[in-house]
Amino acid sequence: MRVRKTQLSTEVSALLERKMTEVEMEYAGKPLESIPEEKEDDFGSEYPQYSWKMEAKEFQVPDMTASLTARSGGADEMTLTVMKTLSEHLAKSIKEVKVTVIYKGAKKPLTFSATQYFVDYDKQIQMPGMPGL
Repeated sequence: MRVRKTQLSTEVSALLERKMTEVEMEYAGKPLESIPEEKEDDFGSEYPQYSWKMEAKEFQVPDMTASLTARSGGADEMTLTVMKTLSEHLAKSIKEVKVTVIYKGAKKPLTFSATQYFVDYDKQIQMPGMPGL
């Protein structure tokens, strides 16, 4: 039993690492828009009990408005505008990509996931009233 769990862990780790590397190589340096929201397949006849799924979504920046306004003295309009603009910029500049390997050889499917972030460092930030940024 212990040997089987070790083998499963080894296979899952290797397949997850392989698929994450393939995803990174496929989309690195490309526009974030080229990354599909979903994609899935299997690992072929070599690993028939495994499949994989990729899910991509816009990065969600936590809303810091409540924290900023709750602090002593609150937050001025400029600070709130800068935080809103920065949050919008990060959401458009970062894509979260989650890869899941599914093992179908157990009583119920087992899933193992890893997440990575693709960043568009060239995307220009648009600050109101500040041209050229």
